[in-house]
Amino acid sequence: MRWKEQLYTLTPYKPGKSIEAVKKQFKLDRIVKLASNENPFGCSEKALSALQSYQTSLALYPDGYATHLRETLSAFLQVDEDELILGNGSDNLIQIISRALLHPMASTIMATPTFSQYKHNAMIEGAIIKEIPIVNGDHNLDAMLEAIDETTNIIWLCSPNNPTGTYIPKNKLIPFLEKVPSHILVVLDEAYYEYVVAEDYYNAISLTRKYENLIVLRTFSKIYGLAALRVGYGVANRAIIKALEPVREPFNVNTLGQLAACEAIKDQEFVEVCKGKNRQGLAQFYKFCEKHHLEFYSTQTNFILIDFKVDGDELFQYLQTRGYIVRSGKPLGFPTAVRITVGSSEQNEGVLKALSEYLEAD
Repeated sequence: MRWKEQLYTLTPYKPGKSIEAVKKQFKLDRIVKLASNENPFGCSEKALSALQSYQTSLALYPDGYATHLRETLSAFLQVDEDELILGNGSDNLIQIISRALLHPMASTIMATPTFSQYKHNAMIEGAIIKEIPIVNGDHNLDAMLEAIDETTNIIWLCSPNNPTGTYIPKNKLIPFLEKVPSHILVVLDEAYYEYVVAEDYYNAISLTRKYENLIVLRTFSKIYGLAALRVGYGVANRAIIKALEPVREPFNVNTLGQLAACEAIKDQEFVEVCKGKNRQGLAQFYKFCEKHHLEFYSTQTNFILIDFKVDGDELFQYLQTRGYIVRSGKPLGFPTAVRITVGSSEQNEGVLKALSEYLEAD
C-alpha cells in the first residue's frame, strides 16, 4: 500500500482511559472520570426527554441539511441559516476546514501547546506547520502574525485554550484580526465558550460580520453534556460556508444528535446552572492550589491545569489507583502537570483529598 508518508510518523488520538478499563485494572467498584472535560451534571432534561420519546425508525438516514437544528441555531444566534455549518462534533469541522484549505504547499499557524487536532489534521494533509509557543499560557499573537507568509492558509485560535484554560481578551483579538490578510482563514475555536465569565471576552458571532475571513466553532459536547452524540457547528459569512459545504459528508450529524441539540439550545437555564456550579468547583481547586503553593492557570473553562512539579504520568497513575481518572500533562506539553476536569462538589472533594494525600506522602 502506498500510504501517505506522514502517516508513518503520525499517532492516533489517545482518549483517556474508560471507566470500565480502570475498574478492571485496579479492581475498583467506583471510578470518577475527570479527564475529558465532560459535564458532570449530564445534559438538559429536555434533551433527555426528547431522546426517550423518539420513535421514528433508526433505519432512516438523518436529515442531511439538519433543517430543524439549523433553524433553531439560526434563531438562537441571530444568524442566517446559510451562515452555519454543522459537524459531527467540532472535531469534524476542524477536519473539514483542514481538508478544504491545506496541502503540501500550504502552511498553517497555531499556538503550542493547544488542541492537538489542528496539528493532527494538518499533518494528514501534508501541510507546513508553524507552531508558536504560548507565553504564560496565552497565545503569542504578535509572533503568530510574524509567522504569516505567502503560503499561509489557516490560523487556529483556541479561546479559551485547551489545555491551559486561558483566553484571548477582546483588546488583543481585534487588533490581531485587523492585521491578518483577508485571504487567510482565522478559525476561532470556542469549545468552552459557554463557561466563560471574563468581562473582557468578545462576541465572536458579531465579529464574523466584520471579518469575512473568520469562522467560529462551537460544540454541544461540553456544557450541553451531549458528547456521546457528537454535534458541533461553525458560524461564518455565507461565502466561507458555501466553500466548505462540498467537503462535508452528506449525513455527518446523526438524527438523535440533531434532536437532542435542538432541545439543549432551548434550555439556557440548565446552561446557566452548570456554569455557576463550575465556578464554585473551580474555587475548590484554587483554594487547594493556594494552600499547597501549586502553580496553575486561572481558567475560563471546566478544567484546570495544575503543575505539581512531579512526573505527570506518575501522578496520573497514582490517582487511577484511587479511582480518579485525570489527564497527564505529558502529552499536552506540560510534563510535570495534570489537567483535571471540574466535577461535582463531591467529586472535587474526593480528588483533592487524594491529591493532598499524595503531596503529604511525598
